[in-house]
Amino acid sequence: MRVIDAPHINATLTFDTLIPALRHAFESEFGMPQRSLFHLPNGTDQADSFALLPAWNDAVIGVKAFTHFPNNAALGHDILASKVLLFSRDTGAPLAVVDGTELTLWRTAATSALAADYLARAHCRSLLLFGTGRLAPFMARAHAAVRPSIEVIYVAGRSEDKTAKTVADIKAHLPHCDVISIENPAQIVPEVDLISCATGSPTPLFSYADIRAGVHIDLVGNHHRDRRECDSATVATAQVFVDSRLNVLNEAGELLIPLQEGEITEAHVLGELADLCRGKIEGRTEHNDITLFKSVGSALSDLAAAYLVYQASTA
Repeated sequence: MRVIDAPHINATLTFDTLIPALRHAFESEFGMPQRSLFHLPNGTDQADSFALLPAWNDAVIGVKAFTHFPNNAALGHDILASKVLLFSRDTGAPLAVVDGTELTLWRTAATSALAADYLARAHCRSLLLFGTGRLAPFMARAHAAVRPSIEVIYVAGRSEDKTAKTVADIKAHLPHCDVISIENPAQIVPEVDLISCATGSPTPLFSYADIRAGVHIDLVGNHHRDRRECDSATVATAQVFVDSRLNVLNEAGELLIPLQEGEITEAHVLGELADLCRGKIEGRTEHNDITLFKSVGSALSDLAAAYLVYQASTA
């Protein structure tokens, strides 16, 4: 059994190879039960959590186990830690254990970019990125991979130092883009073509009143029932798509709060990423549609990304 570490993942993966691999995985036959998420009380208002995400296709079986300890940042430890186990679909034999922490950065960003390829305007020129954690530069790079027309990337964060580091990281990978830190994102929201949110914010990051017609909104930072990165009016107005209906409607406050308020019904979710990849539903149909993709993390994305790395390691 192979042990695949973070440096090997970063040396192997590119968004030009990962996004097509995810597209193939979502358009093919697969199994993906509801993920199991366990909250572990720790005496603070930010509970620790542990999760198991299983999935399989005709080639491999996989399960990701991860921990999310939000108070670790103050202690100098990583907030997220995870591993992905791969098994042969033919024999059930273990194939690899893959560093899930680094893999999650790649697959989260690639999944959002894959959805944006169906939902964002074809010629997006500007991206507003909320968040300055490790995931943030990956989100910018992935969106630029499916929308190379992006010319300007705005970065909004609470820490001046972390925002500056995020801007520098994105510039290093996307030298053709203007990358700008923004102190007041409300000024930029009405102008941008794509908004991507990868934060731990418990409350909406922008107001529906500020967004422009035709914007695509990407939400990946929250998987708590009582928290959300955007408001109910945005969700109610948008055409909403998700990575997994089962998991999102069990975990994501972005949908659960407006459901509780009576602003939407479950039918407001038009489809899953697999439906888009298989052509069962259309993505963006009108230039001025507001589209929204909510992701809480897909075991199938973990499986496809881990298998891509494993295949490269055995080539």
